[in-house]
Amino acid sequence: MSDIELKTVEIEKPDDINFILGQTHFIKSVEDLYEVMVNSVPNGKFGIAFCEASGACKIRSEGNDKDLKKLAEKNALNLGAGHSFIIFMKDCYPLNVLNSIKNVPEVCTVFCATANQTKVVIAESKTGRGILGVIDGFSPKGLENKEEFAWRKKFLRDIGYKL
Repeated sequence: MSDIELKTVEIEKPDDINFILGQTHFIKSVEDLYEVMVNSVPNGKFGIAFCEASGACKIRSEGNDKDLKKLAEKNALNLGAGHSFIIFMKDCYPLNVLNSIKNVPEVCTVFCATANQTKVVIAESKTGRGILGVIDGFSPKGLENKEEFAWRKKFLRDIGYKL
């Protein structure tokens, strides 16, 4: 009999809210991630929660939006995976902050950056939980056709991400 049980935990959030889920390794991560967010998009709103995996094993949180901070805390409690972090954001997008987050010295990995419905695959043992991966959104429904290709090109230009 295995001492590890696999579970999925659904990220609870409004449909239009983006988030980043990752793993880090040190208690100062929550403050360093705060600095990345506020320095990358000064007008962006966000909440961060970090699951400490040693010592007091507390959920540490920061943010500049109390509702997003509470949302991050709630999801961190649900995940309960050591040294994981989650950042919820509005008025900015993961692509505005992702490279800066990856460059935080304590950040080990980023599992996802999305607004999609997401389930996190968790391994749980007697001593704790760890994130194995994520199920981000839905499975593909086929190949892009000419009309969908044209729509994608136009959409990226309409929202200002391409010339």
